[in-house]
Amino acid sequence: MLLFDLRAVQARPVETTGIIAADDPLFDGLGFRLRQPVEVGGRLTESGPSRYYWHGKLTTSIAATCRRCLAPVVVEVAPDVRALFTEDDTGDDPSTYVIRPGATELDLGDTVREELILAAPEYVVCREDCRGLCPRCGSDLNEGDCACRPEPDPRWAALDAVKARWSDDMR
Repeated sequence: MLLFDLRAVQARPVETTGIIAADDPLFDGLGFRLRQPVEVGGRLTESGPSRYYWHGKLTTSIAATCRRCLAPVVVEVAPDVRALFTEDDTGDDPSTYVIRPGATELDLGDTVREELILAAPEYVVCREDCRGLCPRCGSDLNEGDCACRPEPDPRWAALDAVKARWSDDMR
């Protein structure tokens, strides 16, 4: 957990540092797997009555799979986070987090989780020129061409029929 005393922030800005283990329950159900702990660093400041601003950076890496060839890929993730914490729940700014009135502690855990979800790429490729897998035999086309013959494009069937008739007429 990343708990910080909001009373200390009222006196001066507070440095927020911490490390959250990759297998922490906070990260359950993310849809991706963390390869290493999440390093959290930043600064929490008071920005008005019952308003706190956090500017932080998260650093970790994600184990992913190339969407074209299914090869394992490691993706570095390091979002820059700017978040406002307030008791006022009337705003609709997605970077604003509501805290309970009179709170004396601030837990950055949910914010870290949400920012990681937003920073993680939805689709990953091992490299931009990845050729993927053959749709018929499943061979990795990055390792070379497969033995499958290309299927004719059905959109050309009418033209192929005309060509065949024309060839027959020429005999």
